[in-house]
Amino acid sequence: MDEKKIEEELKKIWDETPNLHSDAEKEASWESFQSKAFAPKKKDFKIWRYAAAAAVIIFMLIGTGIYFNRSPLQENVYASSNVIENTTSKIKTVFLPDSSKVELSPNSKIVYANNFADNRKIEIHGEAYFKVKKDKKHPFQVFCNETTTTVLGTSFTVKEYTQKGAIIALYEGSVQMNVKGQDKKWILEPGDKFTYGNEIAAVAEFDRFIDFDNEKLTALGTYIEENYGYKVAIPQEYYNQRITVRINKKEDLKTIVQLISEMYNLNFEVNDELKEITFQ
Repeated sequence: MDEKKIEEELKKIWDETPNLHSDAEKEASWESFQSKAFAPKKKDFKIWRYAAAAAVIIFMLIGTGIYFNRSPLQENVYASSNVIENTTSKIKTVFLPDSSKVELSPNSKIVYANNFADNRKIEIHGEAYFKVKKDKKHPFQVFCNETTTTVLGTSFTVKEYTQKGAIIALYEGSVQMNVKGQDKKWILEPGDKFTYGNEIAAVAEFDRFIDFDNEKLTALGTYIEENYGYKVAIPQEYYNQRITVRINKKEDLKTIVQLISEMYNLNFEVNDELKEITFQ
């Protein structure tokens, strides 16, 4: 019979003795008897105590590792995540579940959770341009190395820089920048570029527009082909037409095409499969 059963039988017998004392006195007497009859061996107790202490230390180390080695995104994403990579040599366009658009550069990758509509957190490795759909209830956060970009609705680029740094260039809207381990926050305005590397953060201006000053319309066609990958066919009689316009370098192609159409009263057809735009 093991010690547990012996203890149960003895307690049963003990409780059956004549009720000559109060319950409190009986309980105190039983506990005194129990401590003497079933006292743990000192060696075993020490082993158990050291094992328990070691378990606590291991748990603390594991917990610390999770806290410091995983980003806020990783804690929520990697259990059920979506990974999209661009292994091609061209920019890959990705539409997220909330309809935000990502232009993923070659050799780049994004990771986001299955519940992205409610948890708009995304991790980027490489470089990408984001055009974020506005949603005041669900801020959009991009994690790149040790930086976090938080937005409600805007357009910007994020690029890895050095081992732990990043470069964020804002084209529209407003974003808040945070760096791991720092309390300071940086608020960027359109035309601001945030650079973090070697534990140094800096904000500088950059040129987010391209100007066509009385240039041939064909020059704008060449720009579209070089930056959007679509060939542009313009009627020959318009080759020498001049255009003066300022365009956001990350403007939607559809907006530029619509602009040309309205300025010159031309119809257009876009063939996404062949990547061709034909004006007539």
